[in-house]
Amino acid sequence: MDISVVIGVDTETDIGSFTPFYNGVEKGTPLLLDLFEKKEVPATFFMVAEAAQKFPELTREIKQRGFEVGCHTIHHETIGDPLFEIPLVKPVLPEEVPHRLEVATAMITEIIGEPPQSFRAPRLWGSTIMVNTLEKLGYLVDASYPLYFYQERVVPYYPSSKNWTQEGDLHILEIPIFADLTMESHDQYGRDRDQWPLFRTEGAESLMKHVDNMIAYYAEKNLPAVFCFYIHPWEFIEMPSRLSYGEAVVEPLPFIIQNCGSRALAELSKVIDAFKDKNARFYSAIEFAQQWKNRAK
Repeated sequence: MDISVVIGVDTETDIGSFTPFYNGVEKGTPLLLDLFEKKEVPATFFMVAEAAQKFPELTREIKQRGFEVGCHTIHHETIGDPLFEIPLVKPVLPEEVPHRLEVATAMITEIIGEPPQSFRAPRLWGSTIMVNTLEKLGYLVDASYPLYFYQERVVPYYPSSKNWTQEGDLHILEIPIFADLTMESHDQYGRDRDQWPLFRTEGAESLMKHVDNMIAYYAEKNLPAVFCFYIHPWEFIEMPSRLSYGEAVVEPLPFIIQNCGSRALAELSKVIDAFKDKNARFYSAIEFAQQWKNRAK
């Protein structure tokens, strides 16, 4: 069975956009770099441009140690079409999207000395204007397609300039994010099919059961099995259950921060080992795009 794994690290503020802190980036990123080096697996760090500028030495270290630095917008702002309501989270205006992507790309380029080639949209909320802009900026990969929601593109594809969720004429490769389509969903948006953060809330073994479900799904359809994950540096240090700053108090839902810290790192290590036992091949996002292109020739 042809199994490919792409691990994407969304390098952003702690607990997504709900805090302004970068403790995870500063303290969790080195832990992930060491783990990936030890396991000899590549990964892509999708950097929020603000984080890259706050931690330029760490950002350059990611590249120097052989990992890919991608882009994750400027501040983790929503630049795509919203899939459901999140209080106080509003997308930027469509006409703002090209400029914001240009600025984010320039900010990261300034730090690492070359333009990023891979992108991921915050919350996996993409859009057609986003993908068209990425194409114009020279990106070769977008790892934003939420398989749990659209459920249509189960393998990577080259999207349409008129509808990013459909196959078409663009050269940027769209990589769907892992979801278990074989399970019955009990959420109106299918979010329980999205397997983040199961590796730490229930453990590697539970996650791999869903992986096995999808391997069987791909095999039945005679398709290559491609698993693209998203994780965050803040998951690998302990996160407080209540944060107070400015004029606000944030209390994340328990599952969001459950088992953050050493437990999460240990379970991620087990996930990597489990995929290796299946003879899976690991790629950075750009490496995967290159081999996928060669496959099509």
